[in-house]
Amino acid sequence: MTRQTRSLVIALLSLWLTSAGCRTNAPSHQAAALTFFGWSDQHVSVDGNGEHLVPAIDAMNALPGKPYPEAIGGTVEKPAFVFGLGDISEWPSRAALDTYEQLITKRLTFPSYDIAGNHDLGGLSPSNTVLHWLIQRYGALRYTFEKGGVCFIALFSEYDEKLNDPAQPISKAALDYLRQALAKVPKGQPVVVATHLCFEAITNRDELVDAFGTANVILVLGGHYHKATVNQYREINFVQLPSPEPKSAGEFTVIRITPDRLIAMPFNYRDNAWTTDKRTMLDAAIKVPARMQVQEQTTEPRK
Repeated sequence: MTRQTRSLVIALLSLWLTSAGCRTNAPSHQAAALTFFGWSDQHVSVDGNGEHLVPAIDAMNALPGKPYPEAIGGTVEKPAFVFGLGDISEWPSRAALDTYEQLITKRLTFPSYDIAGNHDLGGLSPSNTVLHWLIQRYGALRYTFEKGGVCFIALFSEYDEKLNDPAQPISKAALDYLRQALAKVPKGQPVVVATHLCFEAITNRDELVDAFGTANVILVLGGHYHKATVNQYREINFVQLPSPEPKSAGEFTVIRITPDRLIAMPFNYRDNAWTTDKRTMLDAAIKVPARMQVQEQTTEPRK
């Protein structure tokens, strides 16, 4: 496949069925609490070996009902879904995809959503195997869905292998889609943006945050660098989801959203314990971003 042909195929795939955004008639309030689990960079082997995912999945299935750390309080509720942020495969072979699909549809007991990562594109030996599967499963490579009154934007971003650098910009096509999707979200509705690149890897962070406009984006999720981290940038919480690959810490992240509180807590399934590393934990009040307050002030009618 030539470089031009590959670029055309990826462009067509990424533009396939650009979803219209979350419901414009969504309720003005969200559910009392929404819980979901997050992981990334599963890296199923080319030969289809995905044994390293089994302990993580089994721990996800067993976690509901387990008490949170005392500082958080309460117990883990049944998750509405599990969010995977890309690099399903080490390379997008049919065997790798088949293993992953079997694990998330047969062994995992909760619904699952996924985004393509750079490994899922095939690098310098491109393959559309994973991309076609994502389109068939979710309707598009970039799509939205709503749970518990929260709008989720699964933001696939094209990756330039020629840069030979894991740090990359969120693509123009992804930013264009993000603006279009956010324009259709009801004013004030909480929004979570999820993409494969993590905070440390995104080279155009300001352009990304600028694309949020006056939308109520409360969280940006990423993967790519295989470990859990938490950052805040321009009032936006960035949470990096961990990987279950064998050399990792052996964690996935539990995320809980209430109308006024946002929690992200990695759970170490190898140790059967919550993390104690504060650099990977988020417990924050949900506040109205300053950019939304400014917009409300400037649009208030004169008396």
